[in-house]
This record gives sequence, C-alpha cells and structure tokens, in this order.
Amino acid sequence: MSLSNVFGIAGSAMSAQSVRLNTTASNLANAESISSSEGETYRARKPVFAVQMAEQLGLSSLDAELNAGAGVQVTEIVESQSPLRPVYNPNHPMADEEGYIYYPNVNVVEEMADMISASRSFQINAEIMNTAKQMIQRTLTLGQ
Repeated sequence: MSLSNVFGIAGSAMSAQSVRLNTTASNLANAESISSSEGETYRARKPVFAVQMAEQLGLSSLDAELNAGAGVQVTEIVESQSPLRPVYNPNHPMADEEGYIYYPNVNVVEEMADMISASRSFQINAEIMNTAKQMIQRTLTLGQ
C-alpha cells in the first residue's frame, strides 16, 4: 500500500462516519415522535458498511493484489426490527381505537453512544490524513 492510498481509505471512512452521524441525528430527532398506528411510526435506522474493493476504485492490478480492501462504503440504511413502544393513553388525540399511542424503537442511550463512536472515528481518520500529509511533506524536504 502506498502512502497516497491512505488518503482514499481515510476519506471513505470519514464519508461513512458522516452517514452514520446523520442517521444517528435523525434517530435522536425522532425519538419522542408519536403515531396512532404501528405502520406510521418512525423506526430507528442504521447504516450498513462494507469493504470497498480496490477494483471498484479503479486502482492498478498490482495495488488490487496487495490490498484486500481500499476503503469502506455504505451499502444501505436499514430500519430496526425491534418492537415499538406502545403506551396506553386513551385521552391523547392521536390514540388509536384501543387507546394506544406508539413511540419509535429508538434507544436514546444507544444512539448517543453511536454518535460518540462515529464522531471519534471521524476525528481519528482526520488525524490519519494529517499525519500522512506531514509524512509526505517531510519526505519532500529530505533532498534539501
């Protein structure tokens, strides 16, 4: 792996973590939204990551043979299948015929942990890019 590949790998990781942060923010924003039916209730969303292969990026065959992966990509965003939270509140204007309102299946504590993890991963990849840039700059000054 050449040092220049580090920028592509770290950049793809930063992009993936941005998607993760956006889905987490969306989950937190909708954590207390209510609905009168299970079908209309917001469900927590999670991104699915996959290894981005060197061939997909158009790298040379030598680089493709040396590297199992050349980054990360978000393949899809899936909805959580965990059960919703029904709450019996017959006086609520959005209650269904049985008196229930439905809250999303968003766990706020889990979402905050995901947000901290994604933010830290983004920061680490930014530091990796800065370190690689410094290494290239120092390499260029060796001949002076």
